[in-house]
Amino acid sequence: MINDLKKDSEARMNKTLESLEQGFAKVRTGRAHPSILNGVMVPYYGSDVPLNQVANVGVEDSRTLVVQPFERTMVSAIDKAIRESDLGLNPITADAIRVPMPALTEETRRDMQKVARNEAENAKVAIRNIRRDVLGDIKALLKEKEISEDDERRAGDDIQKITDKFVAEVDKRLAAKEAELMKV
Repeated sequence: MINDLKKDSEARMNKTLESLEQGFAKVRTGRAHPSILNGVMVPYYGSDVPLNQVANVGVEDSRTLVVQPFERTMVSAIDKAIRESDLGLNPITADAIRVPMPALTEETRRDMQKVARNEAENAKVAIRNIRRDVLGDIKALLKEKEISEDDERRAGDDIQKITDKFVAEVDKRLAAKEAELMKV
């Protein structure tokens, strides 16, 4: 029973780390990467769909993305969606859409660092909330006399160790992202 709770908490914390990586992917560095455009939604026959469902996104060189729509009629809609996104990108439209990645100024790098820190802090909060939920479940088991107080204390210590491990992993990934952002 306690082992199931531990496994469940680890699985949920792993999902939090995956979510953190997705959040970090949206924080752009000076280099072109197709995942930067993952959050862009394009109007397509009356509904908004992700960009990668209406076009291929590739890297032309280290500072340029190429977006090739599946339908030529979608070029202007994709161009407009990229411009209106909060990414600060200005695509160049021809038969394919080229998206040059502007060089980041020192101020922009610091702003991106703040965004990355915010993503990391949100991940830590989510991990702590998972810990709180699992500890509540363990206390409920103790209240129902399904486990002893010693088992509850040991399980609480184990959950804390798991939490510490995942918080350290968040810190490690944040440090790597900050180093990537500050690299010129």
